[in-house]
Parts: sequence; C-alpha cells; structure tokens
Amino acid sequence: MSRADGRASDELRPVQITPGFLRNAPSALVEVGLTRVLCTAIVEEGVPPWLRGKGRGWLTAEYGMLPASTGQRKPRDATRGKVDGRTIEIQRLIGRSLRAVVDLSLLGERTLWVDCDVIEADGGTRCASITGAWVAVHLALQGIKRTQALSDSIAAISVGIVDGQAVLDLPYSEDSQADVDMNIVMTGSDGLVEVQGTAEGTPFPRTDLNHLLDLAAGGMVGLRVAQQAAIGAS
Repeated sequence: MSRADGRASDELRPVQITPGFLRNAPSALVEVGLTRVLCTAIVEEGVPPWLRGKGRGWLTAEYGMLPASTGQRKPRDATRGKVDGRTIEIQRLIGRSLRAVVDLSLLGERTLWVDCDVIEADGGTRCASITGAWVAVHLALQGIKRTQALSDSIAAISVGIVDGQAVLDLPYSEDSQADVDMNIVMTGSDGLVEVQGTAEGTPFPRTDLNHLLDLAAGGMVGLRVAQQAAIGAS
C-alpha cells in the first residue's frame, strides 16, 4: 500500500504543539498534519456539589468542532439546541484520559476545566485533543504551583488497517475507508489508559491487535517529544 501523503506505515504526520497560544488562559495549539486543535485549561475555585467538603479537586473536559473545521459547515451545538452523541463520547474520553494522570487530591477544592476546540479536522481530532490538552493542563497546574499533581504524561494516537496494511496516524482519507479503526491512549510510561477499536467489516485476529498496539507505542515517542518541547518552550 502506498499512502497518499508518502509516509511509511509507521510514520507520524508532522506534529507541532505551540504553548501559550492564547493570552487569557493556559493553552496549547496542537497540529497533527492538517488537524489543528486549540486546547485550554482553566482552574476555578470550587468543585461540583458531590465533591464539596472532601478536600479534593475535579477535572472535566469539553470538546467541540468549529463550523468551518470540515469541508461542510458543522452547525454549532447551541444552534441545534443539543450536544450530539459523538461530542459527548469524545469529551468524556478526554476527561477520563487526563484524570488518569492527575492526582485530584493535590488540587484542593478546585475544578480544572479543559476545552478542546477543533479548528481544522483531518482525522484524529480526539487523539490530538488529548495530546495537546495535557500540555495545557501542565501549564495550568504550573500557574498554581501544583505540577506535582501530574503523575505522568498522556497522549493518544490512531492506528488502523487500510487495504490490508497496518498504518499509524490516519488522516481522514484513510480513516474513512479503514477496515479496522483504533484509538490508543497511553501514559508516558507506556501504560494503556484506553483502547477504542472497531472492525468495520470482517473481524480481525488477535495478532493484528497486538501489532496495532505495538505500532501505536512506537508512534507515542514522537508525540512525547513534541509535548516535552512545548513544555520546555513555555
């Protein structure tokens, strides 16, 4: 299989994370190929009612795609009057992923709000959101002198099988025709946080799953380098 952009099967798209993209909040612009997501993290005093008086914090995430982020205009959720199921599923994934590496007991009774807004989508928006959001969270915790609450880094990457070949970091053109589509969330120490995988048609064997996990682990190296470069530049 020859990939449209000329990449090898185990090669990431170009990755860049720009910290401090906004002046008003801890933020990071993450670019993975043509996918671009603006991630912010804001700390507010107080926690949800069910956590009050327990001395620990909370982290929650919201995700959205701007109207012009795809080739066809996407109506805003506020216009439609409801949040679609895909959006809810993705923002829950982002929240779960980040909470896996944040010790909420070290936040005090504060809420960390993470927002991921897709500026331009070309596949892998949820993965880019998690990867960039970790940088924004690091900056937010740095601002309140609570970086010790971060136990590890976290990043996410897509893998899949397209035309019978296992490939890393799928753009939309590959994702839309993949026989197997999978999103892998891992910590910096290679711990698996979440594996979302689907056979779009024919079931795939366990050996393919193992190969895709190995492919994702290799791709994480480049994401971690980009994250650490962003932290170092902040």
